[in-house]
Amino acid sequence: MNDAIRFDGRILYLSDDPACIESQLAGRDLMLQEAGPLRDNVSTDEITPVTVMLSYDERLGSHPYVGLQAGGRRPIGRDAVRNGGFVATVAGKRYGKGSSREHSPLAELSAGIRLIVAESFERIYQQNCDNLGILTTTDFDVLRRIEAGEAIPMDCFLQGRDALTQAIIRSGGLMAYSRRANWPQQGAGDASERAGGLTLVEKIIRRHLHPDTPAATPGSGVFVRADWRFAHDYFTGMSAHLMHRAYGKPAALRDPERIVAFHDHLVLAPQSVPHVRGGLLPEVVSLVGGHHDFARDYPVRVHGELADGSGAEGICHALMTERYALPGEVVAGTDSHTPHAGALGCLAFGVGSTDMANSWVTGYVRCKVPETLRVEISGRLRPGVTAKDIVLELLKSEPVRRGDAIGAVFEYGGAAVRAMSVDERATLTNMVAELGGFTGIVEPDERTVAFLKERRDTEVTLEGWMRSDPDARYRSVIRIDGAAVKPMVARPGDPGNGMEAEALDQPVRVDIAYGGSCTGGKRDDFDAYHEVLAWGLARGRRVAPHTRFYLQFGTMAVKAYCEEQGYLETFAQAGVTLVMPGCGSCANCGPGQSTEAAEVTISAINRNFPGRSGPGSVWLASPYTVAASALAGRIASFGGLAMAVQA
Repeated sequence: MNDAIRFDGRILYLSDDPACIESQLAGRDLMLQEAGPLRDNVSTDEITPVTVMLSYDERLGSHPYVGLQAGGRRPIGRDAVRNGGFVATVAGKRYGKGSSREHSPLAELSAGIRLIVAESFERIYQQNCDNLGILTTTDFDVLRRIEAGEAIPMDCFLQGRDALTQAIIRSGGLMAYSRRANWPQQGAGDASERAGGLTLVEKIIRRHLHPDTPAATPGSGVFVRADWRFAHDYFTGMSAHLMHRAYGKPAALRDPERIVAFHDHLVLAPQSVPHVRGGLLPEVVSLVGGHHDFARDYPVRVHGELADGSGAEGICHALMTERYALPGEVVAGTDSHTPHAGALGCLAFGVGSTDMANSWVTGYVRCKVPETLRVEISGRLRPGVTAKDIVLELLKSEPVRRGDAIGAVFEYGGAAVRAMSVDERATLTNMVAELGGFTGIVEPDERTVAFLKERRDTEVTLEGWMRSDPDARYRSVIRIDGAAVKPMVARPGDPGNGMEAEALDQPVRVDIAYGGSCTGGKRDDFDAYHEVLAWGLARGRRVAPHTRFYLQFGTMAVKAYCEEQGYLETFAQAGVTLVMPGCGSCANCGPGQSTEAAEVTISAINRNFPGRSGPGSVWLASPYTVAASALAGRIASFGGLAMAVQA
């Protein structure tokens, strides 16, 4: 790249005021002070909603920001950005939060956007920009200089970035950098503990470092050898396209037996209202075709559609935990909820399509050695309070809302965590994506060993190094009294809109209750759904007449467990609609999604960004609260419903 860049084009300010955005699209150029408050928390669901993620090339340039909400409106339409001649986008805090979809920066790049200026960025989004060649900065003075016609020195976009990231940015992206680099068969395998003071994640990174790494201190960019690399059907085609463009076809994959391809995100598209109504199924077939081509052309592991077409074998994050990941390993996946497997004591994190494409050929994935935030949860959780309530409590905390946790490892510990099953621990680590962290992890223990024996019949011996040192260095420590946490809900629009369920000042009618997804579709979650529904049936209660209750298994193993436990009869008697595994309505692609803006959903999924599960509003809650709300026909905790029935 040249040492200085000239941005010849317009600047688009993503304002909270829809009229401000519309005036820019109509041709008016603004200064920063005229834009008013900038939109915070612009999610990738808004930059590229799931219904436009059916291309993985320059066609995405028609769609950036079509899902963006401002003032209750969506002011940006198809081709508006490209036709407007914009070269830079400006927004507020936590830009690019949510899904790891590289479709978002690729859509921006394809529409002419070469620079994103924001107060702060989510880790995966910014790394995807680096990989594709979009420049990012938090220095708003750059805007003044662009408006003055100055060429901006490249160094302005390298400030605060680690040396490896600087090299990738200067190369114009990851693939250009990668083709000139050396990729040995094995990582450094540094098992030395002489330094002491290390967290568990730091130890795992040291054992997987690229041998040429000069240092692995917090904040430094590194490549680590991945034990497992997985992609799902939304991203496999894009990753393969990028890999073939850089390395030719066929490419020489590194350890293909350690690569897994999942057909899970789009498997329920034929049952998805927007995909059917919008005539999108042919495009879905095309997108999934890219996934199937890769799975056919290369000797990788494959998990796909059920023989009857009713769903998938399971959701990728859940299957990685049930089948593959082990304590101390590195797992990289093309999804922000990859940290799910961190419940086993491994380093599991999400990456974009370019990172995945590169890892298929090299065996290595890029990350920044993260700082670790210790979350100490003491005491014993109340009956009806779950890991989901803990996460919703964390999400509404001021440090998380300020973005203090961005890029950090959430290391969970304390008496309450030690008492949790691996399924519950997986909820804690899974939702680090919503907390803005790099990953989540729980120190492996006897519960981990028992889980692996029961679920896989795999014998694992925990090694002495598989824990953080007593003098490990933490960014900060968050302490939560588990006994004080009450059932929580998150109001529509953002997972951070948390409040106690019993603090609602007026009843909230529920049209749809949904239990499922990688977060809410595990064995323990189904234990909770069954407990509430069995309690209701014993008191003559079924799902409320005006409420539809969907339960979706996370994997077929969870379905088999429910059959063994006799849960299916209870679900049928209570009036539940069962859905086979798949990402489904959580990704607005299957049964359980809303179809009207006025509909209200209470859901056990992980995020409720606008449009995430249809046009209606989505409240987040634990499995207990979702099931209780289905019986009540309004938002209610299990305890609150029991008290109301007794009264």
